[in-house]
Amino acid sequence: MNRAARRQPATSKDPKGRTNVRPLGRSGARTAPARTGRRSLTGLLYPRGIGDIVSELRKVVWPAPQEALYLTMVVVVVAAILGAILGGLDIGFGWLLEKVLID
Repeated sequence: MNRAARRQPATSKDPKGRTNVRPLGRSGARTAPARTGRRSLTGLLYPRGIGDIVSELRKVVWPAPQEALYLTMVVVVVAAILGAILGGLDIGFGWLLEKVLID
């Protein structure tokens, strides 16, 4: 679709037969109308971001319990190995500096 066609507003008819003219967004979905007026009490208690978070969490594919346990064990083992390596390097460099600077 070229730019000129994209700039043209899309028209559609609602169930009552009225013409609805709103431009299409980049994804092809209709853009939401601008909000005007006062905010409702629910808008203050539950910001729009909460609804976005809930809708995104519904799309998540959660792992099976066995897979979650396996991946947790992998993380624990890798963290323990890296901790031992870094701890050994720290002790080794400490010993080296102590021997070089103090002796």
